[in-house]
Amino acid sequence: MTLLYTALGDSMSIDVYAGGPGRGATSLLHRNRDADFPDWAGRDLGTRGYDLLDLTYDGATTSGVLGQQLPRLDRRPDLVTITIGGNDLMGAYGDTAAAEAVIALVAERAERILAHLAAGPGDAPRTVVTTVYDPSDGTGAVPGGGLPPWPDGPRLVVALNDALKGLAGRHGARVADVHAHFLGHGAQAGDPGRPDPRPANRDLWYCGVIEPNAWGAHEIRRTWWHTLHRAGWLP
Repeated sequence: MTLLYTALGDSMSIDVYAGGPGRGATSLLHRNRDADFPDWAGRDLGTRGYDLLDLTYDGATTSGVLGQQLPRLDRRPDLVTITIGGNDLMGAYGDTAAAEAVIALVAERAERILAHLAAGPGDAPRTVVTTVYDPSDGTGAVPGGGLPPWPDGPRLVVALNDALKGLAGRHGARVADVHAHFLGHGAQAGDPGRPDPRPANRDLWYCGVIEPNAWGAHEIRRTWWHTLHRAGWLP
């Protein structure tokens, strides 16, 4: 049977903000766009025999993964990438107490997501949990982004990521630390709020404040790929 790669989660994974079909992180991990990233030719899961089931959608929360994405799995995947938590946290933007409660809820739901993937006979899928990035680059402010500064924001993103890392460790999943990889490529590099999916400045990895542009999608894919390589999960 053909290997199955399944993507769960939110807009960190999707094509839309990266410029259209085939350009998002999930798509690139499955099938590289050789014209855009020639150095990555052949470094994709499709080349290694994987089909793709992409269940991600814009605005997805942990509730959406549980209620809408997981029920669509018609067979156990061999490999899973997960991008969750960012939209849950954004729903409490500016309210520190509410955000702390959201982090606890994300942790509880993420536990259920990982347990669901592991349930049943046979081996659990090889799973990569992705940390949530910070377009403010640790400052709590995105000039021109349309959101008021939130000084507690960077600390809360770290707390969310710590919860995700702990869950991954307990479930035998691997962590793709996109948060660490993206630092310096948001507000410090330019304007994350600009809508251009392919800006001339390739050091800017965001658009629409919280979305990965084409270069950001590639860098998420890069982080996933290196995580899979370190884990010995690439056939």
